Amino acid sequence: MFRNQYDNDVTVWSPQGRIHQIEYAMEAVKQGSATVGLKSKTHAVLVALKRAQSELAAHQKKILYVDNHIGISIAGLTADARLLCNFMRQECLDSRFVFDRPLPVSRLVSLIGSKTQIPTQRYGRRPYGVGLLIAGYDDMGPHIFQTCPSANYFDCKAMSIGARSQSARTYLERHMTEFADCNLNELVKHGLRALRETLPAEQDLTTKNVSIGIVGKEMEFTIYDDDDVSPFLEGLEERPQRKVCDLVNDLKNSLSCFLFEMAYLILCNKTEDEGQEVYLTRLV
Repeated sequence: MFRNQYDNDVTVWSPQGRIHQIEYAMEAVKQGSATVGLKSKTHAVLVALKRAQSELAAHQKKILYVDNHIGISIAGLTADARLLCNFMRQECLDSRFVFDRPLPVSRLVSLIGSKTQIPTQRYGRRPYGVGLLIAGYDDMGPHIFQTCPSANYFDCKAMSIGARSQSARTYLERHMTEFADCNLNELVKHGLRALRETLPAEQDLTTKNVSIGIVGKEMEFTIYDDDDVSPFLEGLEERPQRKVCDLVNDLKNSLSCFLFEMAYLILCNKTEDEGQEVYLTRLV
């Protein structure tokens, strides 16, 4: 994506009807670590992959508490996410003080959409460079909403945002019909499997890089980090890609042994046929 004369400001349209500054902000969401949200008939679950800036730094929080019935997971600029989270907390607090009731999830998402839309129309402002997955539970049941820097928001059955999130969305689409009737443990496992799809083959989910948020019927929003995640990871089967990777590594090791044996036999003036026989004997 290259600089052009139509991306100097958020109020400038390109001849193709695009606002490049908003598209750049959407790209910022794709740079954040992946997060997954999904819901059943009784619960909504957020599962996020935490990153550490370096080996000396702690993992950054990816799931934030908003109210007893609402939580969010973020992908993008953490500073922008904190600002939006504080706004959401204030709106939920106002609803409890003024109306003595929790703020409906759809109403809160609408307010977030209105707030994030303002910088997309004013000169000298920039869009918020963060995407949110909002999990909540109210009188209408569990909810999963996605918000974008473009101020669009969507009501979802399941969604994933962040880096390499397309792999997670593929998993969610493949198992989407199963989510509605899942119990809580099964729903969390689906979220973990989807999140695991975003990882390279040589990595896996651990208690240090996974965060889980759960809200549901008769259950306030709860965040699980570090050792609290262990019970959910213990019931997760081994990653199929890792099994394939192990086989590839074994093949590489066997090939290295074969090449070493052949080189040794050549130095000893042995024939290739004799070398193959020795190699087969070693495999047995």
